[in-house]
Amino acid sequence: MTIERGLRLAAGTVILVSLALAHWHSAYWLWLTAFAGLNLFQSGITNWCPMVWILGKAGLPRCTDE
Repeated sequence: MTIERGLRLAAGTVILVSLALAHWHSAYWLWLTAFAGLNLFQSGITNWCPMVWILGKAGLPRCTDE
C-alpha cells in the first residue's frame, strides 16, 4: 500500500464512521465529517496534509510515476 492509498482509506473510514455515529448516536458527529471534508479541501489547495506525514513516518512508500 502507498501513502496515497492509505490517505484515501483513512479519509473514507473517518467519513463512514462519523456518518454511522451520527445516525445511531448523535448528529454532532457530523462535525467530524465536515472536518474531514475541510481537510481534504485544504490539502487539495495547499498540497499539504498532516496524514501524509503520519503515513510516511509509518513506513508507507510514496506512489511514483514511472
